[in-house]
Amino acid sequence: MPSFKIYEDEHTMAFLDIFPATKGHTLVIPKEHTGNIFEISSKQWTLVQETVRKLASPVEKAMKADGLNLAMNNREHAGQVVDHAHVHLIPRYKGDGLKLWPHTKYAEGEAAQVAEQIKRGI
Repeated sequence: MPSFKIYEDEHTMAFLDIFPATKGHTLVIPKEHTGNIFEISSKQWTLVQETVRKLASPVEKAMKADGLNLAMNNREHAGQVVDHAHVHLIPRYKGDGLKLWPHTKYAEGEAAQVAEQIKRGI
């Protein structure tokens, strides 16, 4: 598949998303195959995140963006379409029309229960 590569090192690569949310929408991937956040090794994750950090300012500045979203979709029902771990760098602009997820509230006492459920899994 053709791509417009932005960056490459021994362990990671970054290229423009072929279906960008905004111009400059960039994907950062590990070169070693891994499906998602649940499968990626600590070493691979660190390498990917360092590349994300390295590219965030250049992407934002080059696109003259007002901000930048970082995102990673994991598994089909979270919006993952490609079965290879990747982090999105999405330049954002005032009035660009992109929406974040809707916000809700916890019922009385529910947040404490949820926090405990999560902590038990650590």
